[in-house]
Amino acid sequence: MPISINLLNNWKALLEITILWIVFYQIMLFFKGTRAIQVLRGLIVLVFAFFIFQILRLETLDWLMTHFFAISIIGILVIFQPEIRQGLAKLGQQKIFKGGLYEEELKEIIAQIVSAVDILSRKKIGALIAIEKEDSLKEYIESGVKIDSRISAELIQTIFTPNSLLHDGGLIIQNTRVIAAGCLFPLTEKPNLDRILGTRHRAAIGLAEQTDAIVVVASEETGDISLCYNGKLFRDLDLEQLSEKLKSNFKNRKNK
Repeated sequence: MPISINLLNNWKALLEITILWIVFYQIMLFFKGTRAIQVLRGLIVLVFAFFIFQILRLETLDWLMTHFFAISIIGILVIFQPEIRQGLAKLGQQKIFKGGLYEEELKEIIAQIVSAVDILSRKKIGALIAIEKEDSLKEYIESGVKIDSRISAELIQTIFTPNSLLHDGGLIIQNTRVIAAGCLFPLTEKPNLDRILGTRHRAAIGLAEQTDAIVVVASEETGDISLCYNGKLFRDLDLEQLSEKLKSNFKNRKNK
């Protein structure tokens, strides 16, 4: 009987540790790439200090830390209200178990992107579209204007209309949404690139070097369509090639 009780207690402890680890990991992912991550790291240090004070029975420091945490929680809720609100909204949109897109969603998203890029390239209107995969693009989303809208060819065309305020930046697609536009991407430092490649292509390569994002580029000068991922640029694609490469990359994401 005591053995059964011990086993039950061990399983409970293991389950609690697993749940706490998952929650902690999700919190870190939530704050990754935001200004709150530095504060979170500082709080972790303070929590460890708090436990040490309790173990050593340093009553004065224990009392100070207890009251400090009570005030800090209110301060964090006020200071990081936008991040918390945005995260709760995303929590309602996302699946509990992060998986790939459904086949119907995949086809629709690719069709909308390809349709928009087709029209933009024929009109020689520049475009820079980044599709988030596993690596978070929060840092770059914060540099632009939040949109959070359903993906449509009309919206993409409108964003990249010449002389619009968001025309010169990059557009970011996250899950099934256009999440932000007018975003700033890092420029590649590769010295041996073709001189014909402009800032959009260099930004596409730069983002693909630092993340696993898929980046679509429509050239303003030539109207050519390019795709960039894993730091590699694939130029002069036709619509069928663009569609196939996008589909292949989305399926790779689905199978992860």
